[in-house]
Amino acid sequence: MRRSAAHIATLAALAALPAAADPIEELVITATHDQRTVDVTDAISVSPDVAQLLKKAPGVDVNSNGPLTGLTQYRGMYGVRVCTALDGMQLASAGPNAMDPPLSYAVGGQLESLRLHRGIAPVSAAQEAIGGLVEAISYRGEFAAPGERTLQGRIIANAQSVNNGTHLNSALVAAGDSQRLKLAAMIEQGDDAEFPGGELLPTEYTRQRYDIGYGFRVGDHSLQLDYAYNDTGDSGTPALPMDIETIEGDLYRVNYSFDGSTDLKFDATLFASALDHTMTNFQLRTAPPASRWRRNTADSRNLGFEFNASVDQADGAWQAGIDGFHEKHDSDIDNPNNAMFFVQNFNQAEREVFGIYLQRQQAISDTTRAEFGVRYNRVNMDAGSVDGTPARMMPMRGQAMVPGAVLRDGFNSADRSVSDDNIDLVARSWFAVSEYNKLYLGLARKTRSPSYQERFLWLPLEATGGLADGNLYTGNIELDPEVSRTLELGMDYSRNGLTLSPRVYYSSVKDYIQGVPSDNQAAIMLVRMMNNMNGTNNADPLIFDNVDARLYGFDMDWAWQLSNHWSLSGLVNYVRGKRDDASDDELYRIAPPNATLRLHYRRHAFSTELEGIAYAEQDNVSATNREQRSANYGVVNLLVRWQASDQLSVSAGVDNLFDRRYRPHLGGYNRAANPDIGARERLPAAGINTFARLAYEF
Repeated sequence: MRRSAAHIATLAALAALPAAADPIEELVITATHDQRTVDVTDAISVSPDVAQLLKKAPGVDVNSNGPLTGLTQYRGMYGVRVCTALDGMQLASAGPNAMDPPLSYAVGGQLESLRLHRGIAPVSAAQEAIGGLVEAISYRGEFAAPGERTLQGRIIANAQSVNNGTHLNSALVAAGDSQRLKLAAMIEQGDDAEFPGGELLPTEYTRQRYDIGYGFRVGDHSLQLDYAYNDTGDSGTPALPMDIETIEGDLYRVNYSFDGSTDLKFDATLFASALDHTMTNFQLRTAPPASRWRRNTADSRNLGFEFNASVDQADGAWQAGIDGFHEKHDSDIDNPNNAMFFVQNFNQAEREVFGIYLQRQQAISDTTRAEFGVRYNRVNMDAGSVDGTPARMMPMRGQAMVPGAVLRDGFNSADRSVSDDNIDLVARSWFAVSEYNKLYLGLARKTRSPSYQERFLWLPLEATGGLADGNLYTGNIELDPEVSRTLELGMDYSRNGLTLSPRVYYSSVKDYIQGVPSDNQAAIMLVRMMNNMNGTNNADPLIFDNVDARLYGFDMDWAWQLSNHWSLSGLVNYVRGKRDDASDDELYRIAPPNATLRLHYRRHAFSTELEGIAYAEQDNVSATNREQRSANYGVVNLLVRWQASDQLSVSAGVDNLFDRRYRPHLGGYNRAANPDIGARERLPAAGINTFARLAYEF
């Protein structure tokens, strides 16, 4: 029944047509017509994963491990290498396998905008942004005009066929000229998604979100207090060895800003989050034998601050600031059928970054402007001692040691307190060749210290921040920070209805953190011993280590206004990631070359879009990660929108219009028992999906 309904419906939501604008280095995807770097369509999406919206931007893709578990990939870097800020807040996932990446705490219906800093991010924008920066900005409503009182809000309702998914979001803002109060709530759910030939098991999901915010302003001063509660229930992650049972999160934020008639501006933010997460391998997917049931209980406690000041001058501006972020993680594994089994996966694993920066924006001439920045980060890491049942086993016959005990004792006796001193440098310039054409040049040195998983994973496990390659890893306390040196060249052209914004880039990354074959005999022996005991066939483990790498490529978005009502737009993306050492291996999980073409029509209150997306095959795969090649494919999507009034818009449409069966390279491998998909086969994408959306704003 669901499939026949999908063939009938053919309407979809469309965003506004692109409008020519002077390019800046920031892309904004939002429900309104905000200024943007390049002309792209405002995204109307019913996906519960906000990260999917970023695929409308050049250079972006998503490593998808589940319906709520998308890791942003930008120019070949992904995961913690891409910094994500939620209203200026940093957030470290509770799950050691990133089942709750930062963007999973951003709800599409409650966002004002989703921003990608294209290319090199300014030093003022983020502490560690070696792979780029994404910012999610929440909807808060507006203060009223002097002496007035207003009631503002929005209601958004979505439904889709491929998984019977529904989404309902509401926000209400009561405002005066000096105060505003926001209340918001969201609930969404979906069943297992269909694909041509079966179902994707498990891909069900359920989530609720509640927000309250209070804003106060007097004169040039403003204060904003925000609290959000996220409650994610049973949700599948078929590319990972476990599924989400619960994710509960409390997010707190206090912001003060001064923006007066003088040239001085000041902004201060304090933020915190308390995230709790439980995952299992037996509730949503077919359970393994009782002896191999696993439940992982994890939490993350985050605390941070940002203080910055800027001074505007006739020929530019100075900006300086300090910021800090502290995260602490615990993760414990047990078996509900065996009270004797336990593993302290991570015990009080801490990571703290304190940063200071100085940035200058300078108008060099009427046609040339530049930006220079320097940042210093001090990164401190530590972890508590660990233990687990694998370390307490009796020696097997013929063995003189227990490999788990060797790993535990080696970790506990090591000096786990590590500090890094990292320096970032940025220089960017823009030169106006003519009123139609601007050239861009960017140079940067960017750094990233290891994650707590990469340093403190003591037992061979898959707790790897969402790599989803099926390999077992151990950490490496002695890792050095990654250091990337990047050159970026570009052009922004706009004339006679045609806009082009191409970029080419090259990054040489020293001490890139990558899994390599382990030479730790205790780790190798433990994996082989577990294979014999459990009848599994896991490969010998990898260990996180420093290698050299390079990433280079090209991306462009463009738009062409054909007439008053018709236009074309599109994207072209190419990235290559390679080891730059003796191995000459490819980097893992790099997006294949791809292109998007959109045909837009708009007349009065009606607009429509026909979108074609094509991906090339990916045969540049990592042998180290046992990565599989993927085939080329193309899909067609149809979208329409009717602006019924200034307040009401009605949208509907079809994704994967021709019900193509295809397997995205970044979709991961099947880790759950499924009669329609083989074990460790590349996961197929969802089939034809009819959706509708109703949005009312007042």
